[in-house]
Amino acid sequence: MKSLLSALEKGRLVQLPDAGKEKALELLSRLIEAIPDIGNRNDIMKSVVRREAESNTAIGHGVACPHCRSQAEGELQCAVGWSPAGIDYGAPDGGKVHLVIMYCIPDSQRNAYLKEISGLAKAITTSAGIESISSMSDIHGVRDRLLDWVSLVISAAMPESKARMIKLSARQAISAGIVAPAAPASVVASLRFIPFRLVAWPDGAIVLCADPELARSLESSDDLAGRFAAGLDLELPEYRVAVLAETAYAADRREYEAVAIRRPQ
Repeated sequence: MKSLLSALEKGRLVQLPDAGKEKALELLSRLIEAIPDIGNRNDIMKSVVRREAESNTAIGHGVACPHCRSQAEGELQCAVGWSPAGIDYGAPDGGKVHLVIMYCIPDSQRNAYLKEISGLAKAITTSAGIESISSMSDIHGVRDRLLDWVSLVISAAMPESKARMIKLSARQAISAGIVAPAAPASVVASLRFIPFRLVAWPDGAIVLCADPELARSLESSDDLAGRFAAGLDLELPEYRVAVLAETAYAADRREYEAVAIRRPQ
């Protein structure tokens, strides 16, 4: 869901005018064309319309994902449009579309696109669905709901690496002095490990965590991203926070894989 998260960070979420499907596609095409490192920018609208003529891109639940291919290198990119009233999109289920997420897919990012679409579908079906977005009164609420979906998908992927993270976290707990190196296995096992991710960019950061209270506490910490970038752990009243991995992306964006270790009572 990195492409969707990036679009929300960069302000590529807009309210669509009540002017039909074609105008919605045109507006979102313009947003993608404005991305500095996008390729074949002059062909995006034509490519999207051509693909729509071949196959309707509504995926159900009031969501459509029009897209175009790009031979240029780069990251998967998207722009998001919200229609409170809904668009007559010609969806197979006959329903109106309230959320249009347009993707530009470099050849090297096809797998990333399929993974993101799969995650999006799971988030919609396992949450309150599109109804929560279609009933929003303003675009800020839509943005918050989409961030919830991103967090849900990332949290759902956590079990795949949970065992590895717990082992790393236990080592962090010992090296940080939270438990003694010779502590019984039962003590280490009793520690509570809460994995989370921090996505940081020059003007801000967001915490993706299944524990909302911990997420609020982390986001209220002073210069959390700066501390992580400097390789410093974080002390909270009940937790010791440690960074496990860091990934750098374009435009000075970074993703930190971290864990909050609850102190033994």
